[in-house]
Amino acid sequence: MPKLLAFTCLAIASATTIVSHAAEPLPQAADSAPAPAPLQQVTVNGARANETETRRNATASKMIFGREELDRNGDSSVGEILKRLPGITMGGPPGRGGGGGARMRGLGNGYTQMLVNGERPPAGFSLESLAPEQVERIEIMRGPVAEHSTQAIAGTINIVLREGYQQKDVQLKLTDSVEQGLHSPNVSLTAPGKRGALSWLLNGSLGVNHNRDASATLFEETGAGGALLHDQDRASASDSTTRMAHFAPRLSYRFDNGDTVNFQPFMVSTSSHGTSSGTLAEHVPGAASEYALAQGSSSSSATFMRGFGNLLHKIDADAKIDVKFGFGAGRTSGDSQRLQFDALGNLRDSFSTDDHSDNYGVSSGGKYTRSLGQGHLLAAGWDAEAGHRTQSALALVDGHAQFAESGADLTADTARLAGYVQDEWDITKQWGVYLGLRWEGIRTNASNAGHDTSTISRVWSPVLHTVWRIPGHEKDQIRASLTQSYRAPQLNDLIAVPTFSPVNDATRPDRSGNPNLKPELAKGLDLAYEHYIGKSGILSASAFVRQIDNLMRRTLSERQTDQGLRWLSTPTNIGSARTSGIELEAKLQLADLMKDAPNMDLRANYSHFWSSVDGIPGPDNRLDQQARQTANVGLDYRLKKTPLSLGGSYNWTPATQVQTSVSERASSGVKRQFDAYGLWKFTPNTQLRLSANNLLHDDYRSGMAVLANGGAQVSDTATRTFATWSVKLEMKL
Repeated sequence: MPKLLAFTCLAIASATTIVSHAAEPLPQAADSAPAPAPLQQVTVNGARANETETRRNATASKMIFGREELDRNGDSSVGEILKRLPGITMGGPPGRGGGGGARMRGLGNGYTQMLVNGERPPAGFSLESLAPEQVERIEIMRGPVAEHSTQAIAGTINIVLREGYQQKDVQLKLTDSVEQGLHSPNVSLTAPGKRGALSWLLNGSLGVNHNRDASATLFEETGAGGALLHDQDRASASDSTTRMAHFAPRLSYRFDNGDTVNFQPFMVSTSSHGTSSGTLAEHVPGAASEYALAQGSSSSSATFMRGFGNLLHKIDADAKIDVKFGFGAGRTSGDSQRLQFDALGNLRDSFSTDDHSDNYGVSSGGKYTRSLGQGHLLAAGWDAEAGHRTQSALALVDGHAQFAESGADLTADTARLAGYVQDEWDITKQWGVYLGLRWEGIRTNASNAGHDTSTISRVWSPVLHTVWRIPGHEKDQIRASLTQSYRAPQLNDLIAVPTFSPVNDATRPDRSGNPNLKPELAKGLDLAYEHYIGKSGILSASAFVRQIDNLMRRTLSERQTDQGLRWLSTPTNIGSARTSGIELEAKLQLADLMKDAPNMDLRANYSHFWSSVDGIPGPDNRLDQQARQTANVGLDYRLKKTPLSLGGSYNWTPATQVQTSVSERASSGVKRQFDAYGLWKFTPNTQLRLSANNLLHDDYRSGMAVLANGGAQVSDTATRTFATWSVKLEMKL
């Protein structure tokens, strides 16, 4: 028990000590299926298994978070849930549901593989925006497995949509969230049913989000001799309204011979309209500025549909085959207008953009498994996917095309083929091994304004996971993994319609692709110690290291256009990098530590990350966007004599500076987010939840400094954030 208490205190203290650092001054930028079957022993079917037991019995490390975690705080998006989970950081300002993307091990976009039911989500769809009512559980895998794509250098987050087992009641949830006096209502309904061999689960939600954002930017530019060329204050504000509809039914049919076929379509539709305004004040006498006042409007819409299905056939007592199929389509469109005026109110420039894209895809896969004896399972399978994309972007400046390709169609075809084999074997009661090998090939053909490109990448990924259950200590085990993973270039990084910045400078360049990009390759080692407590408690400590080759990073250059010299950001392979880290986690009930304890659950996790990039000078030559640390603490308290539960959580990520290239430096400020909730149960079938999100509502700081042409350009932006209050009525009918 003393060792257990010491370990618990270490994990919780590591997270709570960050409170004293939260007020540190910010660094100055200028200075610086549905669900495809997972591994056999962790498949959940029939009666619902305890998430902690499932995690404990898995050979390859997997964290599972079910309805308890999804419902705990009454969050409005999956992004708000992810930020509290061990080792995960979120991009963008706090309180916005992680619009910048979920990141494992502190790594930036693209290093974390995001899946829906084990499949890639539709292009352009943000999983972080998904409503929690649509989700059955969240699976987090720190190391790749052969069954899923090994495009998971940081790890994999698999969002499993609602399933039909166990649920008996119709569930209705009515929510209203209020931010700055703006209401965002939402209604969700989940209804199970069964008739004969057919069972179903109907699941859908409708909602409206109202957002109001504001930011202020300081921008300075100095010339080669140190003379101040620009000293600007820029302010912007925007209002937007987004309407959303999510629908994810699930159908399952069981044949007389025991075969089962499942089908789960997933449909999302959003539309958004917004207005914006901005001002620019130039403090250098005689210096020209792009505008004094800017006004804009925008509208966008997106519709995604994806179908997941599988047929499970039992060949004999020791073998079965699971055949998957899928298809999808998506359409996004958006247009915007921006008018820029001088100090006298005269129209100076007008910008307009019109962007449309369509995506279509089909996929197929299968998995054959055979038992070779008790605790020994051999599996082999394949994955195939084909996609087609068309995109057209029209950008006009004062009625004239902004770039040569404006209005031209981009067409792209992608094909992915993979095969794998894996062997899971509990060699003894104490020792289990998972050995897998996956080959994956990706081909991309694209054409844009007469420019054709074709790329092919092929990757072999061996993976080894092992778990040692310590003899005489049935609640303790040690894990180790040796893996190879990769990160493939995104289509937009290979070839894309150019994206232009309305105000072009080194800190806000235009963006384009590079057809010569190669995939990043990473060799990884993971070690972990786990101690399980009671029915759902766990203490764990883990460490990892990754060696990355062919690192991709965006570099700046200048190019001549019809509007003169413009800054351009292009992705390139720059060399090698290394990253490592430690992660501590504690989750337990206070009653597991002491007798007659209050009915309280404790949660804490802390992570520290290191990285370095070859060819870039230190001391901050870290991987792009990687935070140094992150921590969470939380508790839930259930009153014994009153049907009331109270809880809260605190999330912290410190300020970070990264030397992204020899001439560029990026910074982000400290992120602190405190959330709280109260839950009152009127009856076993009716309860009311009051939630408060981002109660600290700190400004979010970000900056960029670029040395260019003997001078420097520096920007420092403060984005306002706001507290959000929500009330949710939850009923079982």
